[in-house]
Amino acid sequence: MATRKCFTFHRGAADRTADPSESLGFKGANLALLAGLDLPVPPGFTISTVAWRESAPAHGELPQALRAEILAMVEWLEGVTGRIFDGEAQPLLLAVRPSARAPMPGLADTLLDIGLNDRTVETLARELGDLDFAFRAYRRFIEGFASLVFSADPAEFEEIADAERSRLGWGGAHEPATPDEWRALIARYHAFIEEELGEALPQTPFEQLLKVVEGCFASWRSPVARAFRAAHAISENSGLAVTVHAMIFNERGEKSGTGHALSRDLSTGKARLTGSFRVGGREYASLIRHEEQVLDLAQAQDDDSFPADLPALADYVARIETHIADACEVDFMVGDGELFLLQSRPARRSVAEGVRVAVEMVRDGLIGEEDALLRVDPMSLDELLHPTIERGEAADVIGRGLPASPGAATGLVAFTGDDAIRLVGEGRPVILVRNETLPEDVHGMHVAEGVLTIRGGTTSHAAVVARGIGKPCVTGAGALRIDMAARTLTAGGITVHEGEAITIDGASGEVILGAARLRRPMLTGDFATLMEFADRARRLGVRTNAETPIEARAARAFGAEGIGLCRTEHMFFEGGRVGVMRDMILAGDAAGRRQALDRLLPMQRSDFVELFEIMAGLPVTIRLLDPPLHEFLPKGDAEIAETAAGLGIAEASLRARIEKLEEFNPMLGHRGCRLAISYPEIVEMQTRAILEAAIEAGGRKGKDVVPEIMVPLVGLRREFDFVKQRIDEIATAVAQEKGRSVSYHVGAMIELPRAIMRADTIAEVSDFFSFGTNDLTQTVYGISRDDAANFLSTYQREGIIERDPFQTLDVEGVGEFIVLGVDKARRTRPDITLGVCGEQGGDPASITFFEQAGLDYVSCSPFRVPIARLAAAQAAIRLERAVRAAAPSKTRGRGPISTGG
Repeated sequence: MATRKCFTFHRGAADRTADPSESLGFKGANLALLAGLDLPVPPGFTISTVAWRESAPAHGELPQALRAEILAMVEWLEGVTGRIFDGEAQPLLLAVRPSARAPMPGLADTLLDIGLNDRTVETLARELGDLDFAFRAYRRFIEGFASLVFSADPAEFEEIADAERSRLGWGGAHEPATPDEWRALIARYHAFIEEELGEALPQTPFEQLLKVVEGCFASWRSPVARAFRAAHAISENSGLAVTVHAMIFNERGEKSGTGHALSRDLSTGKARLTGSFRVGGREYASLIRHEEQVLDLAQAQDDDSFPADLPALADYVARIETHIADACEVDFMVGDGELFLLQSRPARRSVAEGVRVAVEMVRDGLIGEEDALLRVDPMSLDELLHPTIERGEAADVIGRGLPASPGAATGLVAFTGDDAIRLVGEGRPVILVRNETLPEDVHGMHVAEGVLTIRGGTTSHAAVVARGIGKPCVTGAGALRIDMAARTLTAGGITVHEGEAITIDGASGEVILGAARLRRPMLTGDFATLMEFADRARRLGVRTNAETPIEARAARAFGAEGIGLCRTEHMFFEGGRVGVMRDMILAGDAAGRRQALDRLLPMQRSDFVELFEIMAGLPVTIRLLDPPLHEFLPKGDAEIAETAAGLGIAEASLRARIEKLEEFNPMLGHRGCRLAISYPEIVEMQTRAILEAAIEAGGRKGKDVVPEIMVPLVGLRREFDFVKQRIDEIATAVAQEKGRSVSYHVGAMIELPRAIMRADTIAEVSDFFSFGTNDLTQTVYGISRDDAANFLSTYQREGIIERDPFQTLDVEGVGEFIVLGVDKARRTRPDITLGVCGEQGGDPASITFFEQAGLDYVSCSPFRVPIARLAAAQAAIRLERAVRAAAPSKTRGRGPISTGG
């Protein structure tokens, strides 16, 4: 038996396949759904994607069996409508719509009025008593058919119409007015098609239909459609369906029109019919111009502006919403007072509207909290947390880089941190523009509205710091050039001087000339409600990466449950501390280093006191000094000379010291716990600052503070033992001096493959592990994240990797190491706390993996905390449902999984 390829639909009945969206496309599947819900749809049929696949080998020509099946469908449609294709009276006219699984550019446009020819146009004119309407439809059909089937240029027909208007003296009228004028125009169209295109417009309606279907099938192979599918990973063989239905004459007089309706008022989330329609040449802004609720819609018809039954439309839309359990929007038409629905879909909405509707539907009892959570894309919350550009006007884009930190910012160009501070002190907003940022630029980044760098990727220093402090950032804008001597930024032929305004968009990577208008973020009560839903659903804890009071307060406001990573090195660049830090580094012996560290101690202690107080008893994980010491030393001739003079040493001596500390590959060099072992006095000062701050903050709050001290870059158990011994010795000394002991935890930052392989032995002495996914990705891949932007984009474009592994965790590689580390650590110490504090801690896809792997918490930048809370909830919900589906009788288990790599 031959496979069926055509499927009918009409009000109250529809033939639906097992996979309607795959075989019937979005439009066909949706019309079948609406028909099955007993809603008014124009009767018709859908030619499935199976037919497209069978026609493809014949270069789009329809097989004879398919032609016969289409003919049977037309005969069925004639019986349903009471109209005849090419009939002597009441001719049947058809509309044909390509129906892909998802909207796609490059496909054929909808073609209307198939079935009109030189005879049926006259028949239709007599039936309707409206010659102008019938011939306008015929003209539209000829133009559309010739464009689709013969690849004619629509502009050619406009030229013909202009010539006829001039020849026959139609005057200023847009359309001819008399039957003879219309017939003359149609005759010119026929002549053009035959003489210029070498074709003839079919006068047989069924032949017209077959040619249109072939043209729709062929449009699947258009260059635009192919490029779109390649960019969106849509299979070439998924194919195209074609939907055919009876025409609705929605452009005739005051009882015809078109529009779209929504089941909810997106501004409030309330169940209330909204939308717009056009009738009789007039555009109405809304279906309801009063404040009536859905049940009182009849009162909105007092001016008879809507040409059909408005309460019925409200009922239809509400029924669709109930069926799909989501706010919906519906495209509809009205023909001579009769209402037809053409398409429905989940309502398109902004992020704020999506949150509002999801929460309101929970209040209405239509969906549960879990379904509401699954409806909001976690990354879309960025739009609610950061300013965005008002896109009403054309933007003068002078460059593009990588979208490194979300949000948009406008300000005056400043090329150094000091310049940024000076301009901000004058009350002017700035954008800090650098080739690449360094740790000493952090003070300028804090005061700037946003950051732009010429080099670097989405995990560069600029990107990481900007995300941490909630500043928009664009990195890797390689087409731009900075001339520090001239104090200018150039892009092609455009030059921007220091102090002139630019705008950056951290979501798109655009650099825009001048000050664009920004839309400020607004967080509503519905956002807080959604976060409450998320907190009830998630298992993973969500902490933040923060080392300043501003970051800590922002994170707490966003619901962070503590600090999972405090990078103490950032504290040494604030104010005049870098000078003291340089004194310590350049000291000739341990005694000199201790003198400098004694000056840093009160500064560090005050920082920690404030963090502990802000976190109010929540865990605070403080990482000991991590970067190599050369990062703190001066760079450039002027800064070196100034530092040498300040320290009272010869410039040559300072240069020699800098050169000695410089490393070829600092990522793998003298840093992390290696510094602590070489210079234990640094660990001693930081430990004392942490514990003394815990005592002071605990005394102020009346609640014990339990700090977590993290040892970075551990690869050997003995490294950890060495550092922990120094921490414990200082803790004993502080307890004796203060007369009060402090509970504290010491843990390891796991960021080296060797630490993973020895996780079982390290766990014997470590209170917690925090997986540092940035360095772990670097060391597993053997790639520097600061240099990876030079080639990872090529890898993605060539399909070698799907995603940047520094943004989304590489589950098959790095993920396998994490799973191994979790398993080894918990076998040794089942109660060990396991977290992650790399950039991937705020990435939804990575969070899904961390949930499956059984980690206890993720830590991310403050403005990623809401994203992580929602992503963690979604991961828990999906895992729970997957477990239930696989084994309904079993309770959910926790623990590491295999990634199947």
